Amino acid sequence: MTIQIGNAPCSWGVEFPHDPRNPAWQTVLTQCAAAGYTGIELGPVGFMPEDPAVLGAALSDNGLELIGGVVFRAFHDASQWNDVMDGAVRTCKALTAHGAQHLVLIDSISPRRAPTAGRADEAEQMDKAEWSAFRDRIATVAKMGAEDYGLTVGIHAHAAGFIDFEPELERLLDEVDEKILKICFDTGHHSYAGFDPVAFMRRHIDRISYMHFKDINPDVKAAAIASRTGFYDACGQGIFCNLGDGDVDFPAVRQILLEAGFEGWCTVEQDCDPLLDPDPVGDARANRAYLQSIGF
Repeated sequence: MTIQIGNAPCSWGVEFPHDPRNPAWQTVLTQCAAAGYTGIELGPVGFMPEDPAVLGAALSDNGLELIGGVVFRAFHDASQWNDVMDGAVRTCKALTAHGAQHLVLIDSISPRRAPTAGRADEAEQMDKAEWSAFRDRIATVAKMGAEDYGLTVGIHAHAAGFIDFEPELERLLDEVDEKILKICFDTGHHSYAGFDPVAFMRRHIDRISYMHFKDINPDVKAAAIASRTGFYDACGQGIFCNLGDGDVDFPAVRQILLEAGFEGWCTVEQDCDPLLDPDPVGDARANRAYLQSIGF
C-alpha cells in the first residue's frame, strides 16, 4: 500500500477565495509543509495564484505536490450554472497545469438543507424533475473533467447540500457512469449525515478514488441532532475535531484501504471556523502524528 498524506486549505479556515479572514496562500503552503505533509489541495479556485509559474515555484519551494481541487458550488441551483461552470473550468485548468489528478465535485450548502444537516428523515427532497436536472449538471461537469482534461473526478457528499445522505449518494452513483464519476469519500461528512463510513467503504471501495480524512466529535453531533442545530451552528460548536478524537474508526479505514490495495492520496480536511481562533498548524501536526501512529 502506497498512500501519501496531504492537507487542504480548508484546514486553515479557507472556504471561499476572497474571504478577508483567510491567511495568505503562501502561509498555508509553508505551514502545511512544516507540519509534515507532502501534498496540498488547491482550495477554492482563486485563493492560490492561477498563474502556473507563480504557484508552481511556490509548491516546489515548499516540497509540495498539488493533489487536486474542489468545485464547491451550487449544483442544486439551475440559476447558478454559469458560476458552477466557471469554477469547474478554472479548477480543471489549474489542476492540469500542475499535474494534479483529482477533481472533486461538491454540491454546496443549500438554505433548504442547512437546517436539517444530519437528520435524513427531516431533510427536504427534490422532486423527480429537479433531481434529474441536478444529476445531469453533475454528470456534465464530471464528463468534462474526465474526458476533456483527463482528471479523476469524484463526487463528495457534504452536510447541508443535496448530496448529503447515503441514499442520495448511492442513487447518484447508480445513475452516473462510473467511467466519469468516482467517489471522493469524506469520512467525517458521512458520519455527520448519520451513516457508518466504514460500512460504506466496504461496499464501495472499488469506486473510491480519493479520500478525505475528517473526524466528528460525537458529543457535539449528538447535541446538534437532539437540539435540531443547523449546519453552520454545529460547525461553530466544533463538530469537526482532530483525527482520532471523534467517532470515525480510522484503524478500520486503514485496513479497508490496505486490503483493497488502495494507492494514492488521502487528504486531511479539518474544517474550522476562523472566528473560533483555531490552531491550524497545531491541528495539522496532531493529525499527521495520529495518522503515523496508526500506520499511515
